[in-house]
Amino acid sequence: MNKEIKVIVLGSLLTLILTLSIFTGLDQNIITTNGEIELNNTKIGWGIKRKDTHEQPELGQKNIELINKYNGIALGNNQDKTIYLTYDLGYEAGYTSKILDTLKEKNVQGTFFITAHYLNTAPELVKRMIDEGHIVGNHVPTFLMEL
Repeated sequence: MNKEIKVIVLGSLLTLILTLSIFTGLDQNIITTNGEIELNNTKIGWGIKRKDTHEQPELGQKNIELINKYNGIALGNNQDKTIYLTYDLGYEAGYTSKILDTLKEKNVQGTFFITAHYLNTAPELVKRMIDEGHIVGNHVPTFLMEL
């Protein structure tokens, strides 16, 4: 999969997650008599049920309904033998450059999810991720990041 497609797919998944988290109960909001909107604060959990058989996890009926309602995608093709390497980085403990070295040596791309703290304290590593063709996703709104 080329870099542009990876970026589009990742962007689409992040958009789906954000959309679901923000708009899940929007159609259940109540407009009061004075025209104000009273937001529905019903808790909606998102999760999966893992299987001991190493098969794809179950999403649960409520999650499937939400995914279908918003034309989302949650699980890929279970016949495809593709592995996606993802890394969650909130701080740098000295391992990222070693991971990047190994990925480069093996000619493998990964996806790094970083926080604003990580971007602010390890910008050279983030630049290296981008320069070497990896996907960089964020765990926080971009307006919180200081470049």
